[in-house]
Amino acid sequence: MKGSYLLENTVCLLVLALHCVRLTGSVELTFELPDSAKECFHEVIEKDTEATLEYQVVTGGHYDVDVEIRDPMKNVIYKEVKKQYDSFQWKADRTGEFIACFSNEFSTFSHKLVYIDFQVGDEDPLPGLENQMEPLTQMETSSREIHENLNAVIDFQTHHRLRETQGRKRGEDLNERVMIWSIFVTIAIMFVGLGQVFVLKSFFSDKKP
Repeated sequence: MKGSYLLENTVCLLVLALHCVRLTGSVELTFELPDSAKECFHEVIEKDTEATLEYQVVTGGHYDVDVEIRDPMKNVIYKEVKKQYDSFQWKADRTGEFIACFSNEFSTFSHKLVYIDFQVGDEDPLPGLENQMEPLTQMETSSREIHENLNAVIDFQTHHRLRETQGRKRGEDLNERVMIWSIFVTIAIMFVGLGQVFVLKSFFSDKKP
């Protein structure tokens, strides 16, 4: 009876942790950045709140993009040129609208696919643990550890999917280039073969006096 009760509690805590993953205020998305284009994201952040911007160019061109972050006073707090991936964390010194811009204006024909993860503030505590003081019970500690491990699993799966997408795109591009080169070589061989046939035929043809 006691074992069944502990098992039910463990299952309930696991389900609770699954539903509470990613409670922090964040934006996680993948968007297309056309050539010669610029996309900006606006976020209102309270003073003394920590924020983190992580990005990665998944496909397109040389897998690079220009990134710039401005504070509410339009001051540049972060700037990178032709960067493939990076992560930047800062604490807002004033309340206002922060702007993160991604630019592909240096490219005239390459579309980019960009992944961003914009997290603002600390993660909310699990329900029932908001006002809980240390030390926690073994069950509460276990539920928090499950929640943290699930967050780590989600991050790992996200980056694994990004690497998989990037590798598949590179493979498709390489396959397309090999196909084009193969077609070109095949046509060249056919022309060379036909040319040799005509040259040999001219050697054995009877010439009229």
